[in-house]
Amino acid sequence: MKRKIKYVSLSEYVRQALFLATYEQDPSLGKIPCVVGEVPQLPGCYTQGETFEEARENLLEAIELWVTIAIRQFEELPVINGCTLELPKLRKKKVA
Repeated sequence: MKRKIKYVSLSEYVRQALFLATYEQDPSLGKIPCVVGEVPQLPGCYTQGETFEEARENLLEAIELWVTIAIRQFEELPVINGCTLELPKLRKKKVA
């Protein structure tokens, strides 16, 4: 049986992406604390912070930016936890 896709708002899509985020402490920086946050379902969407909270806050902004760029480039967004964005059908403008 095929799973039904739920269309959600941007804030809900970002929330679902944050549920799947992974965080690791990066010991390679020595004495400087560094936590790296990443959303594997969004290729290249990662960031860092000195604490988990800072990394999560930075990742929130990174997800929003990732989605914005994907929309502007007319890319199909990945389904995350069965959710995707409700977007109007957009047509690419012809470039002369």
